[in-house]
Amino acid sequence: MYGISGVAIAVAIVVLIIINSIKILKEYERAVMFTLGRVDPVNGVRGPGVIIVLPAVQKAVRVSLRTVTMDVPSQDIITRDNVTVKVGAVIYFKVLEPRKAIIEVEDFYFATSQISQTTLRSVLGQSNLDDLLSKRDEINVELQKIIDLQTEPWGVKVTNVEVKNVDLPENMQRAIAKQAEAERERRAKVINAEGEFQAAQKLADAAKIIQTEPAALQLRFLQTVLTVSGDKNSTLILPLPIDLLSPFIKSLQRPEK
Repeated sequence: MYGISGVAIAVAIVVLIIINSIKILKEYERAVMFTLGRVDPVNGVRGPGVIIVLPAVQKAVRVSLRTVTMDVPSQDIITRDNVTVKVGAVIYFKVLEPRKAIIEVEDFYFATSQISQTTLRSVLGQSNLDDLLSKRDEINVELQKIIDLQTEPWGVKVTNVEVKNVDLPENMQRAIAKQAEAERERRAKVINAEGEFQAAQKLADAAKIIQTEPAALQLRFLQTVLTVSGDKNSTLILPLPIDLLSPFIKSLQRPEK
């Protein structure tokens, strides 16, 4: 009887060991296998699917291959033109080589976050405030290249970096608002001046045409008379055009035969 119970206990232990040895990895997961503390350079990464991990001999460290979205905490940055701003960002990265991500760095999440913060301060500190506000896309590309180059030895690929918010001091916000208002007034004055110039140019062209074509002046005169005569409360006094008297004047000036 004792023999049967001992066999049952042994079988139960073996079954538990087998169950604990079976690991299931999802499609986006990989396992870095440590066998007696070492990683096989060829078969050191397994998954997805079912893998066997021998207790007390092997250890599996799971690594997700999905893209990670990480907020870079807002921090005070002094720009190149000595303006203090608070800037935050967001970084997108994923693991391409699980073996390097586990072996080459202690915690690749924390390391990527720290390198993002220091790079953000370094790059934005070399930019002017106007560039920071107007050339956001160029700054994002530069940040992505620098951070990706530094995380490459860890098997981490930085796919995108976005400067999320730029908080300006209150006095700087007022100065920028005044600058924008002055710029709008300048544009309005330029547009008004251009309109007056074009109108004067058209009037000059019309005067040249009327000067070369006297009939055009008469037509313009008649059009003006028609417009003014539409008002019933006005009295219209028309001067007699000299052109109408020209034939009579010429006839009077002819010598008598």
